[in-house]
Amino acid sequence: MRTVRVAFGERSYTIWIGASALRRLGEAACSCFPGGRALVVSDRNVARRYGPAALASLREAGIRAELLAVPAGERSKSLAQLSRIFDRLASLKLDRGCGLVALGGGVIGDLGGLAAAIFLRGIPYIQAPTSLLAQVDSSVGGKTAVDHRLGKNLIGAFHQPAAVLSDIASLDTLPAREFRSGMAEVVKHAAIADAALFTYLERNAARIQDRNKAALERVVAENCRLKARIVEKDERETGLRQSLNFGHTLGHAIETLAGYSRRLLHGEAVAMGMAAAARLSCGEGLCPKGDVKRLVALLERFGLPTAMRRPPALRQLEGAVESDKKRRRGKPRFVLLERIGKVRYGCELSSRGWRTALSGRPVKG
Repeated sequence: MRTVRVAFGERSYTIWIGASALRRLGEAACSCFPGGRALVVSDRNVARRYGPAALASLREAGIRAELLAVPAGERSKSLAQLSRIFDRLASLKLDRGCGLVALGGGVIGDLGGLAAAIFLRGIPYIQAPTSLLAQVDSSVGGKTAVDHRLGKNLIGAFHQPAAVLSDIASLDTLPAREFRSGMAEVVKHAAIADAALFTYLERNAARIQDRNKAALERVVAENCRLKARIVEKDERETGLRQSLNFGHTLGHAIETLAGYSRRLLHGEAVAMGMAAAARLSCGEGLCPKGDVKRLVALLERFGLPTAMRRPPALRQLEGAVESDKKRRRGKPRFVLLERIGKVRYGCELSSRGWRTALSGRPVKG
């Protein structure tokens, strides 16, 4: 079992990473929920597979727990599903000593985390991520949110979890497309801040795709450690944490235009956004062509898309980007690649090359 400590003073917490991490849920809940009661929030697919084990672990530790399952998919990151969770929390009469367990992927972590952030002005919660994307990225750092029809993650709050339990064994049952989607965030972390990890991914892509346990433990732990060090320095995303948005400005825009449907997963959108951002970086004279090729090649090796056959019309794209929550003074901000392992954040870019970059063609400076 590997551990990563996230240092936030009195709000510090531990990430447990291993093939039996979910078994620690009851133990963790005893420390985090002194009121002895909890609501487990999950999606219907994950609830069927892991809900009984989660409830058993909690109850064996003396925690009185119930399960609430929402429909699977990005569309559950909504005010309607958030209200359902509030209804259940209120009906159970949970107090601030009780807690919530977010059991599932990134959607559940964001949705459950926001419910915990708001209910009674904040109750403790545990992240129990079951997808690769959630284990390497969204479960760490305290970002919680739901989507709005005009933009992704527009309604949210910063609320750090009390613990994170990343059970590598849950990745065995993850659908191939979901696994590939999670690899987009793995590649992103390496591209923005860890050239050595990027090289490791290039050399071990086959082992990772085969879901080798040792390789996955290392990948998840290194990603958590990298993200933890960033968010410790900038919890509220006023500076360094903005680098984690590499690929997200255009990625979120095309997700919004796709209506958060299963036709496009978050990691797929981010992969196309990263490739486009790298092309734009090269066009601005920041990034060598060779590094753009390395990034695109690694994304494609993990089966991720790096271009769109038919990018959205420029007016649609501009409208979606203008709704991005990272804009400043009404203007969108981009994270650009300087080289593998280093990025520049807070950059302004005109829309002149956006569609070209998304289409996969080089962008001229």
